[in-house]
Parts: sequence; structure tokens; C-alpha cells
Amino acid sequence: MASRALAYCARSVARSSARLNHGNVLTRSACAPVVSNQRLLSVISCSQRTRWTEIVRISGPSVHLCRHYGDLPPLTLESIKERVMYVLKLYDKISPEKLQTSSHFMKDLGLDSLDQVEIIMAMEDEFGFEIPDAEAEKLMTPAEIVQYIADKKDVYE
Repeated sequence: MASRALAYCARSVARSSARLNHGNVLTRSACAPVVSNQRLLSVISCSQRTRWTEIVRISGPSVHLCRHYGDLPPLTLESIKERVMYVLKLYDKISPEKLQTSSHFMKDLGLDSLDQVEIIMAMEDEFGFEIPDAEAEKLMTPAEIVQYIADKKDVYE
């Protein structure tokens, strides 16, 4: 019963948000979970355009259906360098004692081309964007990776 009510609540919130985003009218929707003393969860969805409000009560454990928006702190060259070095230290084929920002992956650390591809993939996962293969082949030191990421993310100091 509770799962059916939860599904109904999710559909109603989705419907109200779709209705809000219709056309070129910019409107906002709010979704606020409220837990009362009787352990009931109320989800309130409100549309400024239609002044429509729906309250759905769900008994059971508290479930939050709201989106929480946030952003990462702004990137600096130092934070990029720290994150790159952290990812490289976690890579099992690199000894953290030998790792420096100027260390060449193949000459100094003894890695091969497949290891270099895995490192680039780890950097893509860490920073959330794709590095083209033609550019990735040129990134052979941590310093070059830091500089490439700073250029792509428009970080200059």
C-alpha cells in the first residue's frame, strides 16, 4: 500500500513539474517533505502558474523526494593538483614514494601505454569530462594533466 502511494506521489510531482515547464514561461516548483508527530510524510507540490497544491500522505518510514541542488567549490590550480596526485597515489601500479608532479609515467614510473590510458580514464571520472584520445596521448606527467584540466575548466592563477 505504501509503495503504491509513494509511486502516486512521485508521478504527481513529476506531472506538476512538467506542467510548470510548459512553454516559455519560467516558473519554479517546490517540493518540501514534512514529517509530523504521527510519523506521516507529506509531500507538498506547488505551482506558481496554476496555484495548484497537492498533499499526499504516506505512512511508514520517512522518504525524501526532493532534489537538493549544489555545486562544487571553485577549482584552483592547487586543488586540481591535489586531486590529480590523489588519484595517481590510489593507482596500484604507482608507488607513492616515487610520484612527483614532474614524474614521467613511462620513464620514471615504469608504466606502459595501457596504464596511461587507465590513468586518463580515472582523471575523466574524477573531473567529469572526457579527454579526447589525441590529447590523452600527449599527457605523460601529472603536471601536464593538471595544466590540461586547468585549461579545459578555465582555471587561471
